[in-house]
Amino acid sequence: MFLSEEVDVPRASGPTIARWQLGAQLKGLREAAKITQLQIAEVLGCSESKIYKIESGDVGINRGDLLVMLDRYKVGEDDPRRETAFDLQRQGKQRGWWAKYGNLPSNYAMYVGLEGAATEVKDFELAVVPGLLQTEGYARAIGSANWPDQPEEVERRVELRMARQACLTEDPLLKFWGIVDEAVLHRRTGGDEVIHGQLRHLIDMGKQPNVTIQVLPFGEGWHPGTAGSFSILEFPEAVHSPVAYIESQAGDVYLEREDDMRRVTLRFTHLQTAALSQAKSRELMAAIARELA
Repeated sequence: MFLSEEVDVPRASGPTIARWQLGAQLKGLREAAKITQLQIAEVLGCSESKIYKIESGDVGINRGDLLVMLDRYKVGEDDPRRETAFDLQRQGKQRGWWAKYGNLPSNYAMYVGLEGAATEVKDFELAVVPGLLQTEGYARAIGSANWPDQPEEVERRVELRMARQACLTEDPLLKFWGIVDEAVLHRRTGGDEVIHGQLRHLIDMGKQPNVTIQVLPFGEGWHPGTAGSFSILEFPEAVHSPVAYIESQAGDVYLEREDDMRRVTLRFTHLQTAALSQAKSRELMAAIARELA
């Protein structure tokens, strides 16, 4: 869970973290004041679900509503938590750095913000190369498949993906651990030239001290990752506990509960054990790349 105090995050995370921090603070203040979500919703003239979304950080809050909340929760003008709340509210209203790339689906924008605040990302991919490791050509091939009649949309998504990758090469470095199913390496995404370049890029990135890449070989047979791709994002302790992200056709899901995180973390650990070592993974990637040369 979030702590209530305002803390620094390692990279530009936009409004995401600020909203979640403010939401956690407001929830703690409300519970301390022994006021229910329904009661404060009635005071504000809104739905109970809106209070839930504010406290979970899904949406921001305007200054007027925040003033009412703080007054109801007995947070006086001389209370330092009041100014902290206003600072977080202002940050939560700002546009994320990714806004220059156009409007993004809210769940994707949230992920980009969380990624910017994370210290480590563990990612398992069943069908594609992890986004932070994709070459421009590979990313464009995927984008063209998703938006075949929207070349401008494809280009802005590619530009955003390339911008996100700065976290792997600029301080403070993000620690990244990626595991891919072997099928990802054989799929001719974008054609032989593109996948060849992508494989060479994976080999080079795997040599970076903050990047670990493993391949789950065909010989492993069934494995826990066949249920689908997922990511685990870890943050400084004062910012947030780990969060799991699962993308699916039914919609994106974020998991935070301890039992959910325990289950997802155990799955990733099993995949780490089943996958080839870093050295053998590089050997396999190099062998496939040679076939395409």
